[in-house]
Amino acid sequence: MASKDFKVAIIGGGVCGLTCAIALTRLGVPVELFEAAPKFEEIGAAIGIGPNAGRVLQDIGVLEDVLAQARVPRLNQLTMCFISGMEGHEILYEYPGGPENMSLGIHRASFLEALEHRLDPNIAHFNKRCTAVNVSPGNPSRYILHFTDGTTHETDVVLGADGIKSVVRSVVTDEPSAAQIAFSNAVVYRALVSWKALQSAGIKTDLTVRPICMVGPDKHIVFVPIKNGEIINVAAFATDHHIPMGSANLTPGIPWLSDVSQEEALKDFEDWGPDVINTLKCIQKISKWSVHVVYPQLGSYTKGRVALLGDAAHAMLPHLGSGGGQGLEDAWVLAHLLSHPQTNASNIELVLEAYNRVNMPRSQMVWEASKSAGEKYHGFGGHGLTPDGLREDLHDQWSPIWHYDIHDSMQAAVQWLKETGVFS
Repeated sequence: MASKDFKVAIIGGGVCGLTCAIALTRLGVPVELFEAAPKFEEIGAAIGIGPNAGRVLQDIGVLEDVLAQARVPRLNQLTMCFISGMEGHEILYEYPGGPENMSLGIHRASFLEALEHRLDPNIAHFNKRCTAVNVSPGNPSRYILHFTDGTTHETDVVLGADGIKSVVRSVVTDEPSAAQIAFSNAVVYRALVSWKALQSAGIKTDLTVRPICMVGPDKHIVFVPIKNGEIINVAAFATDHHIPMGSANLTPGIPWLSDVSQEEALKDFEDWGPDVINTLKCIQKISKWSVHVVYPQLGSYTKGRVALLGDAAHAMLPHLGSGGGQGLEDAWVLAHLLSHPQTNASNIELVLEAYNRVNMPRSQMVWEASKSAGEKYHGFGGHGLTPDGLREDLHDQWSPIWHYDIHDSMQAAVQWLKETGVFS
């Protein structure tokens, strides 16, 4: 494989940044990764590995590592079952299954643990919180990265995988990072709890074999089995659908994440059925997240030799469990375009524009679909929270995400580069 005449720096060592670094390294592109934390670590809950994301990991060569960490032989999680959150917990709709729709839920920290040994430790730099990205005064085609410890790093290409509060995003948009962040009007109570504890608390619904979504007016609660069903990831959402997104941002200084009492969560779901109430009563440590998103959606993910991927570009509502998968698709396309035999220092800006042209509309489609899914779970889908209504509203919602061939993105990007004369 021919060596490249440019170097890449990735800001952020989360799911997308680490995956992208591994893919670039395996494809022969020189890369350095800078992570703010002292090691690869991730807060938050499970990441959904849908069929599309599974194919990306397979192509990069790390799917087996993820499966081994999750202690499963393959993507084996069944599709979601929708159940009433009210008394009786009636089964409302089972999303169509089949081998082509299998997925996996894995905690984000476990995902990183599965992959970190695949990266050369010499190219991973920790305790490096990026504060600014500036054009190099000595060479306008290069960038200087600045870190809180006073050090700098010069590079040819910058990939911002630094999450929703991305510093790199401000380089692309020419606005402060916070200008593209909005409170989604949703809060979520999150916790991890053992299945044995839930059984002891009297939960009747089997939560160990597939994701369960209990739905109701203005709220829903998602149960995702991880660690082979031994642990249940619980996410209980409450949303105000009656005000526009971004119109009720949190007061400055109020944290997005805080530990809250069991009583607060119970009050939000006080009129719900016994499996919901007993679940919340079973959880002693509950974290409350005020869900923020990138909004308004960006007009571009790239500028010059700087590109955004993952949450830095398109942080979305988690109602389809597909935000992480879109970030993995970003990483795959960027790695394959930057490693293309015809990519070199003279055409990188247009190569990154090709990435932007194919990945931005796709990820923003998923962003919109995720918002719409939450509305449907809460009775705002047009057909209501009945079995027939949910079947009408939900019957095909994952198909355009899961059944997309990522190679089509690469083909479209390369075709545009040929049409514009960048590639021969």
